[in-house]
Amino acid sequence: MAFSAVLVGGGFALGQITDDDTPSAIDSAAPAGTVRPAIAAPDSDNASAGSISVQPGPLSGIDADEPVAAVAEAVAPSVVLIATGVGQGSGIVWDAENGYIVTNDHVVGDATSVAVQLQNGVQINGTVVGGDSARDIAVIQVDPEGLNLIAAVFAPSETVEVGQLAVAIGSPFGLDQSVTAGIVSAVNRINRFGGSDTANPVPVSMVQTDAPINPGNSGGALADRQGRVIGMNTSIRTDGVSNDNAGVGFAVPSDTIVLIAQRIVDGESLELGFLGIGGETLTDGTLGAIVTDVVDSSPADVGGIKVGDLIIAVDSSLISTMDELAADFKFFRPGETVEIEILRDGERVLTQVVVGIQPG
Repeated sequence: MAFSAVLVGGGFALGQITDDDTPSAIDSAAPAGTVRPAIAAPDSDNASAGSISVQPGPLSGIDADEPVAAVAEAVAPSVVLIATGVGQGSGIVWDAENGYIVTNDHVVGDATSVAVQLQNGVQINGTVVGGDSARDIAVIQVDPEGLNLIAAVFAPSETVEVGQLAVAIGSPFGLDQSVTAGIVSAVNRINRFGGSDTANPVPVSMVQTDAPINPGNSGGALADRQGRVIGMNTSIRTDGVSNDNAGVGFAVPSDTIVLIAQRIVDGESLELGFLGIGGETLTDGTLGAIVTDVVDSSPADVGGIKVGDLIIAVDSSLISTMDELAADFKFFRPGETVEIEILRDGERVLTQVVVGIQPG
């Protein structure tokens, strides 16, 4: 049964998702993306890549009579409209001091500069620092002098719960500062066909929401009741016939945003981690990823992983499905040593693999 995955920036309908039980292979992935020169070198005092400390949002401890209105008032100053020569989307102020704004890679496309409109209507030029097509994340930098930018507060993904309030803020159809609301429908929802390069899709873990999002919302904020960003609105799922919102939207999680954005501004490699297996999820309720194929001379092969092994954890993080393994492993960088826990003939086995480079 075919469904469309619509990337909701600039009104472009991109990609197809097919609902089937085809096993996921860790070997399929998008190119690493591009890094362009920044206006200024990133601040060396920034937090370590990808780390989000648990901190209260601007509405922490406030029991607002109108929670959506309160969230909108708190978060909207950090949400901007982004326009290129061929379309428009949204963005989130991530680092006010250095003028960094995060958005979706498909919003900026091939542009090297964009127009940015702040909440107060001020329009400025922005330079595209870089983009990661695999996770559909890009960073824009503006000169912060005199702008009084307000950085959004990002919530650790582990704090996001199914059923909680989710408020989307962005610029659907160019209508800047539009607010819609719903709930978090699912967390860690694996989109097998993620990323901005539909010719080379990558499994990506997403936050699913029923808050209405539409073309132009891409790159905008999905926020919690405390006024913290829990995700970046990226795509919607449709019936393959109409591109109208059907209450099934997806946002890149906050942890992923911060991790990739930090790598971009630091000029670090965006190469995807490669293990070198094919696998599937068992249908009897057993958690983990069963290995069905091992690529010769791959990191998995060198590390002693065999067909029939059940991978249950990577670096002490439990693995529930093959799709989850495929999405998570790509965050490791080539050359890193990773510990993998497997079940083999009823015995727990620990092995170490050196992450490889995803073949082109």
